[in-house]
Amino acid sequence: MVSCMSHSVEHVLIVGAGLAGLRTAEELRRAGYTGELTLLGDENRAPYDRPPLSKQFIRGEIDDTALRPAEFFPENHIDLRLGVSATGVDIAARQVALSDGSSLGYDRLIIATGLRPRRIPSFPDAGGVHVLRTHDDADGMRQDLATARRAVIVGAGFIGCELTASFRARGVDVVLVEPQATPLAAALGEQIGALVARMHREEGVDVRCGVGVAELITDSTAAQSDSRPAVRGVRLGDGTVVDADLVVIGVGSIPVTDWLADSGIPLAAPADGGGVLTDEVGRTSVDGVWAVGDVAAWRLDTGRNKRVEHWTNAGEQAQLLACALLEVEPPAAVRVPYVWSDQYDVKIQVLGSPALADEVQIVEDKGRKFLAHLFRDGTLVAVVGAGMTGKVMKTRAQLAATHQTPVG
Repeated sequence: MVSCMSHSVEHVLIVGAGLAGLRTAEELRRAGYTGELTLLGDENRAPYDRPPLSKQFIRGEIDDTALRPAEFFPENHIDLRLGVSATGVDIAARQVALSDGSSLGYDRLIIATGLRPRRIPSFPDAGGVHVLRTHDDADGMRQDLATARRAVIVGAGFIGCELTASFRARGVDVVLVEPQATPLAAALGEQIGALVARMHREEGVDVRCGVGVAELITDSTAAQSDSRPAVRGVRLGDGTVVDADLVVIGVGSIPVTDWLADSGIPLAAPADGGGVLTDEVGRTSVDGVWAVGDVAAWRLDTGRNKRVEHWTNAGEQAQLLACALLEVEPPAAVRVPYVWSDQYDVKIQVLGSPALADEVQIVEDKGRKFLAHLFRDGTLVAVVGAGMTGKVMKTRAQLAATHQTPVG
């Protein structure tokens, strides 16, 4: 594949060295771009894989989560700059201001800054309280997990459920708290969420749904080495006190776009999920500025803009963006949304778009293994399976037809 634009674009600057940023750099090189390519990361760690952080890493089974070996970057002429973040953009001058006081020019700017975890504002800063997004977050949590006996995990989304399974594998008692009716209700609906709840209860988890957390209970007499009070539990919205020496807040994330304030780069409203507004290939309305990955609100076939926070989506978007930026044809493919989550010895797979569904049929229910078909006006729009890999993936062709012709 040969680019017809590589001669006219001298410097591509990718802000964000996570999966989406790295994959975009790779796809640009693969599509024929030979100009200067800078990958900017605010962590002091080369690009790494996030999914293992809530599973193999937190359980102590692996330490290395690097996506590429160190020599990959010089070999591919990628200028990897770590430990510095973007603080602003001058779109007229095509300059990005950096946290170290310097700036970088660009011909094309690709925003791949990802997400940061939501916190509960009323909670004090206390030892033993964690969120999970970065490798440092996971490392701190793993250290506390080594001595923890009882944990409270607030939020039963994918991350909360995966951490619950990992904590149980380490022998820690877990109370999983979720304001909605079931775990994963927002992502998969209550019928499927009830099956997930059943699996966790069978593993000894105290699953408490339909209730939130009102207060963090701390003990200042048992201060940490950094003088922070130690967590001792939480008070739920119904007044119940749950003891814990480890608390994880998993109540979602927000796109990292504060550095774009007043830049002129269009952003989605927080009520619509936030993020950088783009067209269907990641191009913003500002000349030379693109966005990819979790931070990007791409335009869907339905005409709506939406962020998609999944691992496979980052790679697919990177390929589309790179080809569009270089004005080359992307490989022909129908992209069916795909998500997976490993919990205990079961892989939960989601193929298609559950949010479109108005009907759920549980096709098979074999304890912790199950298969569900989700329909919209009688048309299959998604399949969810636990421990049913073959049966889920067999529906890809049927779902591909649905996603070529959007439903609703």
